[in-house]
Amino acid sequence: MRKRFGVFGLVLACALLMGFAVAQVTLNFWSWRTEDVAAYRELIDQFEAENPDIKVEFQAFEFATYATVQMTALLAGEGPDIVHVRAYGAFEAIAAPGFLMALDDKVPALADFPPLALDGNRLRRDGLVYAVPFASQTLVIYYNVDIFEELGLALPETWDEFLDTAEQIKAAGYVPIANGTATSSMNEVLKGVFAPSFYGPDFFDDIMTGEATFEDPRYVGALEKLLELAPYLAPQHQGVDYPTSQNLFVNELAAMFVSGSWDIANLRLQNPDLNFGVMAPPVPEAGQTPLVSWFLDGGFAVNADTKHLEEAVTFVNYLASREFGQLFTDLLANISPIPGVVSTDPLLAKVAELNQNSTPYIMLVGFRYQEPSGSVLVQERLASMLAGTITPAQVAKEVTEGIATYFEPFQNR
Repeated sequence: MRKRFGVFGLVLACALLMGFAVAQVTLNFWSWRTEDVAAYRELIDQFEAENPDIKVEFQAFEFATYATVQMTALLAGEGPDIVHVRAYGAFEAIAAPGFLMALDDKVPALADFPPLALDGNRLRRDGLVYAVPFASQTLVIYYNVDIFEELGLALPETWDEFLDTAEQIKAAGYVPIANGTATSSMNEVLKGVFAPSFYGPDFFDDIMTGEATFEDPRYVGALEKLLELAPYLAPQHQGVDYPTSQNLFVNELAAMFVSGSWDIANLRLQNPDLNFGVMAPPVPEAGQTPLVSWFLDGGFAVNADTKHLEEAVTFVNYLASREFGQLFTDLLANISPIPGVVSTDPLLAKVAELNQNSTPYIMLVGFRYQEPSGSVLVQERLASMLAGTITPAQVAKEVTEGIATYFEPFQNR
């Protein structure tokens, strides 16, 4: 009898242990942030420590294929519980068909977020928010502090000073600007850094109301300025892609790198000894205020078909918390839109200072909702323009004509 009880007790104990294992719910969380896997693991570890009944599996896909992988899975009903989504048009592409769950009544903290941050993941059709905003991004110029000091260079403020600085860097044997033109999205970034200070703070509103098109002299003039940068880009820039540009800067072969604030953590990761700073884009004339491009990067959404709704909502509430936002900012050097989050990072402080004079990243914020998107139109043509095969005026005309196929304010002008 005693032997039977011992066997029964052993079976009961195993059953209890198995039952406990089954009780732990696993949430699948997909993202495009391959370079941030270690940081997200730390962020998730903090959540799991406070919620031992929920396990979160983070999986990152390559940026170039993420949208396709994401949409294919959602169409097949096999998507993750938590979806890292982009903002604006890319967000609407998966929110409008009903793949995501509205969060307004599920995440109370959203009520305190800045409206501009929420707008990037707000569905225009119903005005509801379908994702917790995770970061804002600003387009910037990174510079190698040591190279500038070695060459005795001050940070340029005007366009002419910037070109003179680039010429001195080139004469010293360094690549002035690490960027190439093989990655089309980075061509748009190049424009997004230098063009706003030339087309001005009112241009975005003029475009969105139809007061102007991209054939406006302000925009064409800004594109003409970009042509002056071609001699200072990476050698044979037509074949230099984004990772190669990063490597040129990280390995201190290039003095400047045009990118976004999202690259701060990645540059530090690739070379912890790299001494780099952030500079404002050059202005046409001395005394003018530089203008930077700003946008919401995306958000954290819940799959409308998740089988673990309660746990998924618990997790996105954590993603909307100050606790998460502070650790996120500290680990990834990104500016969090979560109220109350602060950063002591000097580079982020500089980015935040630049944000005081910002304008929407024009094609992403305004023209990625329909096809052909403004980004596709301009990215394809900027590489050709910088290679000298088409003119800025041609770029402006073709971009305007493409957008006019669906954007009513551009029609019948």
